[in-house]
Amino acid sequence: MTDVPADMPVARGRGYGGWSARLIASRKFQKWAARSFFTRRIVRREGEALFDLLSGFCHSQVLSALVQFEIPAKLLNTPMTAGDLSKRCDVPLDRMVILVRAATALGLLKPKRGGKIGLTRKAAALVGVPGLEAMIRHHDILYRDLADPAAFFRGETETELASFWPYVFGGGMEPQAAATYSELMAQSLELVADDTLRSVNLSGVKTLLDVGGGSGAFLTAAGRECPHLGLMLFDLPEVAPSAQPRFLSAGLAGRSQILCGSFLNDPIPQGADAISLVRVLYDHSDSTVAALLAKCFAALPAGGRLIISEPMLGGDVPERAGDVYFALYTLAMQTGKTRSILEIKALCEAAGFEISATPKPFRPFITRCLEARKGF
Repeated sequence: MTDVPADMPVARGRGYGGWSARLIASRKFQKWAARSFFTRRIVRREGEALFDLLSGFCHSQVLSALVQFEIPAKLLNTPMTAGDLSKRCDVPLDRMVILVRAATALGLLKPKRGGKIGLTRKAAALVGVPGLEAMIRHHDILYRDLADPAAFFRGETETELASFWPYVFGGGMEPQAAATYSELMAQSLELVADDTLRSVNLSGVKTLLDVGGGSGAFLTAAGRECPHLGLMLFDLPEVAPSAQPRFLSAGLAGRSQILCGSFLNDPIPQGADAISLVRVLYDHSDSTVAALLAKCFAALPAGGRLIISEPMLGGDVPERAGDVYFALYTLAMQTGKTRSILEIKALCEAAGFEISATPKPFRPFITRCLEARKGF
């Protein structure tokens, strides 16, 4: 018998296998269940759920088309007709009508008076969520990597995402690649920073070192929230200097320090009483993470804090964000993996840390936090 992870999902509630699964799979039973007063609503509900899974790729492509045509931004101030959008987006009218109806069915657009179309709350929020439109545009790469799912799960696909994020290999990036990485990460980190700072209290921290801090988006948010906080950023020499304009603009340059290096090859700088790893661990293998955590432990003083913030697996009960989206994304990257809170806890404890808090996440699809301390 093969070993399984300690936090492998455990069956909860009613599961179906053997004779019960064969019964449900029977076409004769399905016809009966669809007609029966007691089961027909269940049949309809589960049939609709299966169809949503089947059509999910079409849903995401409708969203992608709205973003590529900048339709939410065009409708933000003034509703328009399908004809107006057809002209502004250079899309044939009959095809624009199909896109508008599809987006309406998905709850992104809604009809207004005079045949015009407006935004729903969901679509209006899309315009205001930092980095969301950029991430939606970026996902055409993931969709191509998943074009043959059987080959993908067998490990036969040469994924584009494996080379999209060159920072995971420890440097050597071309300037344009570094700029693309820095901008995309900075845009996507604003919500992560909000939820992390909502979960973690930094009031007792004197100096925070953000390892893999990119262009300083998280430290800028932390510095604004905590006026007393000293800021240290450590990242690759191709990336870290891009934080300077951000710190200057936020009025944080006087209490910030930018340090260049690779945590893959260099020691973690000392001088901080807290270290943050924001969306860092899931980019790397267990061996790389173990080495990084050991370096963080060595860099911190006694009583120093370690703050980890990233999307995680659901553990015993799989969750859509961690166990579907982020698990597949990191699998396509081929350098790391999404982990459960228990897996991260075990890696931290192996490095010598004591777990101090695992706060309940506000939005698990954005991030989840774990805090640890170096004992006295």
